[in-house]
Amino acid sequence: MSGVLLGADLGTSGLKLVALDEAGSVVAETEAEYPVHHPAPDRAEGDVGEWRAAFDDALAALLPQLGGVPVRAVGLSGQMHGAVLVDAAGAALRPALLWPDRRATAEVARWRELPTPDRAGLANPLVPGMTGPMAAWLARHEPGAVDAAAALLLPKDALRAALLPGTDPRVTDRSDASATLLWDVRTDAWSPAAVAATGLPPALLPVVRPAAEPAGFLAGPLDGVPLVVGGADTPLALLAAGTPGLQVNLGTGAQVLRAGAAPDPADDPPVHRYGDVDGGWYAMAALQNGGSAWAWVCGVLGLGWAELFDAAASVPPGAGGVVFRPFLTGERGGVAGPDDRGGWSGLHAGTTRADLARAAVEGVATAVAAACDLLGEAGEEAPVVVTGGGARTAVVQQALADALHRPVRALRVRSASATGAAVLAGRGVGLDVEPRRDAGPVVEPRLSRG
Repeated sequence: MSGVLLGADLGTSGLKLVALDEAGSVVAETEAEYPVHHPAPDRAEGDVGEWRAAFDDALAALLPQLGGVPVRAVGLSGQMHGAVLVDAAGAALRPALLWPDRRATAEVARWRELPTPDRAGLANPLVPGMTGPMAAWLARHEPGAVDAAAALLLPKDALRAALLPGTDPRVTDRSDASATLLWDVRTDAWSPAAVAATGLPPALLPVVRPAAEPAGFLAGPLDGVPLVVGGADTPLALLAAGTPGLQVNLGTGAQVLRAGAAPDPADDPPVHRYGDVDGGWYAMAALQNGGSAWAWVCGVLGLGWAELFDAAASVPPGAGGVVFRPFLTGERGGVAGPDDRGGWSGLHAGTTRADLARAAVEGVATAVAAACDLLGEAGEEAPVVVTGGGARTAVVQQALADALHRPVRALRVRSASATGAAVLAGRGVGLDVEPRRDAGPVVEPRLSRG
């Protein structure tokens, strides 16, 4: 190998780092975890210092695997919708507000009060866990931090600022900017009306630059290696997967994606319209409760992940009549509302732990199917491509096929968002790398649509 490309994915609870060779193969991969902090029941925060430490730890574990092969460039992927106030040096002034945070519920009223054309230009559901309402909460409740801030950043941009001290931190890309409730799809630029609703000075908004553009050069073990601007995790997963039709990504949450969607203005629609990293658009129906609901079930039932899926596979479909609703933290609307909650129903004296596990798997699959319905049918004969760690097991794939009434095919792209970030890194230094993709067998639904 003449060199490798690194992609780092800043997830909700961990950072994944992959090395991609010029043939598109992942040749090394590491991960470092960090906590999500919950200072109150409705709050979810992240520590930028912990993110930076996770990057350093993952890099230290990965570099020995490369055997001295040089790193050509680094790209970043990040969880969407967060809000991070930083000073002129790029240092975070307070913990980051993350997408599961619900504190800005009251502030969403400001978006509902916008004139209809301005609301429609946002073309997204009005929910509190997006950057705009969270920024409005900061302006109202922490004006001191806002006054001291030089920029309002998205999570991956805050990590990049920490990795590039001395550079101007006020930078983001279009894919992240479009997911803030501050972006007008008609002009493909910041919405003056929505920015005014935050109560923040417009000068705090970052400059939007191409995702593959080099933002600076790293120091330390990667001294002199260019770091590109980067992009949001979902469109980078799309880039890595190369899916032309419907894709389901099942991780902590679940996203149903359709590439090539038109940026149609819509007033508080049930689905999202976001920019991708290539200048186009995609549609997304999102669930907050995907793998996170299974993690809760594992804790309640005292099972590990493998044990959960083995138990689910040991009993017939239907879980003995038990039904699981996965909406433990509510939803954004469409499939369920913010005040909906989860739980099992249909319990009886014969219910087993395996039934509860099976119901949990089927409950998430049913919610994913409802999200697919929000996007409408596209290419009914083609299999739905499924990605993400939650979709690796046969019992989940079959449950998805049965719930969707469509064939599904798992696409094994290791660390898809990180791989997409590595592809961006290559573009930043003039390399057009196509990731290698391992498509699993087509799984047919066992039941026809009734």
